[in-house]
This record gives sequence, C-alpha cells and structure tokens, in this order.
Amino acid sequence: QVQLVESGGGLVQAGGSLRLSCAASGYTFNIYDMGWFRQAPGKEREFVAGISWTGRSTIYADSVKGRFAISRDNAKNTLYLQMNSLKPEDTAVYYCARKIGGRSWYSINEYDYWGQGTQVTVSS
Repeated sequence: QVQLVESGGGLVQAGGSLRLSCAASGYTFNIYDMGWFRQAPGKEREFVAGISWTGRSTIYADSVKGRFAISRDNAKNTLYLQMNSLKPEDTAVYYCARKIGGRSWYSINEYDYWGQGTQVTVSS
C-alpha cells in the first residue's frame, strides 16, 4: 500500500534551518509530482512547495520563496524540503503528499495520499 512518512521536524530558533524528508513506498515514486503542505493550529492546510516527477520543475508559495527548497531523489524514493531562515510564522505540522491532479498545485483536492505529518516549531 502507498505510504508517505515524514521526518526531520523539530524545534529551532528563528533564523535557523531544518531539512524535512518524506520516504515514499508502495508505488512508483518517480512518475508522480509531489508536494509539501503545512497546517498551523486553527488554520487551513496550505501549500508550501511542489516538484515535478522529473525534479526539473518546482513551485513555491510566496511566503517561503527564497527560503525553502524542495528536491527529490528518485533513486531513494525520497522527497525533501530544505527550510532556511525560519520564522515563527513557519511553525506548523508539515505534510508531504502525492499529486494526481493536473491542475492547481495549491488545492488539496489534487493530492490523494498524505503522510502523517512532522511538527516544526520556530521560536522567536
């Protein structure tokens, strides 16, 4: 069965960095686009970054552009999110997801499988 397992979250001070990983299994990873989302307490889940199945195309939310970098290693079936210059407003549970739709990267309806999430907390 399809499984997505995130790791790498934690507590970091503002200005610090974290690297999230998402290990995929149970399907052919290298033919699916992938995305990262996040959800802060009391807020809706929001798109953070996306990457095409080849890894050649990426897209970012304006709030993280220039600070975060999404990448993938298709040989290892793993998706990454490098987060630099972290801010307290980046505090959230971060989720990776498999994209099946061909439309908006931003809509959760375009994704069919999700990981369990990893907590990122940025202190000021």
